[in-house]
Amino acid sequence: MVECLQTTHGAAMREVDTIIAGGTILTLDERDTRIEDGALAIESDRIVGTGTSEEIKNQFAGRSLIDAKNCLVMPGLVNCHTHAAMTCFRGIADDRELMTWLHDIIFPLEAKHVDPELAYWGSLLACAEMIKSGTTTFCDMYVFEDETARAAKRAGMRCLLGEGLLDFPSPNAATPADGLGYTRKLIETWTGDPLVNIIVHPHSLYACSPSVFAEAKKIADEYNLPYALHLLENQAERLQLEQKFSKGVVAFLKESGYLTESFLAYHCVALDNEDISVLADHGCKAIHTPESNMKLGSGVAPVPAMLEAGMTVGLGTDGPASNNNLDMFREMDMTAKLHKVAGLDPTVMDARTVIRMATCEGANALGLGSVTGSLEPGKKADIIILNMRRPHLTPLYHDYSQLVYAAGSADVDTVIINGKLVMRNRTLLTINEKEVMAKVREIAGQIIRSLPA
Repeated sequence: MVECLQTTHGAAMREVDTIIAGGTILTLDERDTRIEDGALAIESDRIVGTGTSEEIKNQFAGRSLIDAKNCLVMPGLVNCHTHAAMTCFRGIADDRELMTWLHDIIFPLEAKHVDPELAYWGSLLACAEMIKSGTTTFCDMYVFEDETARAAKRAGMRCLLGEGLLDFPSPNAATPADGLGYTRKLIETWTGDPLVNIIVHPHSLYACSPSVFAEAKKIADEYNLPYALHLLENQAERLQLEQKFSKGVVAFLKESGYLTESFLAYHCVALDNEDISVLADHGCKAIHTPESNMKLGSGVAPVPAMLEAGMTVGLGTDGPASNNNLDMFREMDMTAKLHKVAGLDPTVMDARTVIRMATCEGANALGLGSVTGSLEPGKKADIIILNMRRPHLTPLYHDYSQLVYAAGSADVDTVIINGKLVMRNRTLLTINEKEVMAKVREIAGQIIRSLPA
């Protein structure tokens, strides 16, 4: 287990808050730098030094030392798409097609039950699950997102979040104008926060009118923010939207001025080669959610083709009602294997590619690449430490392969976000797990009692 120890050094060395030393460091920088018996120096919320343990201990005096011997030290994982508060609906409507699941079950349940309390406690439970599985940053779309922001802040997690904008009433917005106004309030409330960042989030082309899209983009442009939506999650959606717009979906977005480097598209299952070329030419980003797409029978997104075209592609779990977990280690394993079997090619989506999708490339997709996603001086100290002294992780030949194909969430021992220790020896330090689970069970009881017999 990783232990925190006190250490003292000579006065000539620079004093920092924390030194992590003794483990193998995977920086995930542009060169994929790997440091055996490596060390990191952390001052306040930032990494200020990387190198071998000897190099760092000769330069820095740590007020505390984290002994990472027999461990892998790497950037925290970046979950690029989820609906955190939907932990409260986990498992309630499984084994259904996407539109049936969404329109016949989820939207009606949300209209009846989602309120600020559910959004807060459901999001806090999601934060607990994500931290314990090595995620340090997440991107969220739901309703009452100010409550999700409060939960993330309490948990100490980095996030990019936005209110889901719809044409029809949501639990938090009677009209589209209300939703757009709430988005402005979110921006004004959280601008400048060290952990909470805002994205503009129209839900999808089938749930929003062109006027809502236009107003959403105006807000994003006004505040220089990213904007995103669910895009072409399955072939049925593609056919529906082509009939609605009398043209291709990506062509419609291009004509609407939506395709810029600030645009983020979730799922992208039903893209064709021409769509991919257009999105790549405009610098758009995509988020892959394989487990949710598999569970809903949506299909396999053409991620190898997107990467070949030069698109930045991140990885996400989607919500815990359609996945049904927030475990990025499972998502990485599934990503690599799904594309091998879909393409009948064991060489595609190699472990290195997938690890980078879950770390540095995910951060780049969210516009946070200068902040997190790799372990480099100047970046925020968002770090996870994995205990490698496990039977299923022995022996170790290739780090990335071991992480994608063998490691699991339970191997994450210690988590640091923004320089703050939020989990040590698998004990959460910012969240009372028992309290949170009890509150969500109470909310679930209310939901169950409202269901038809």
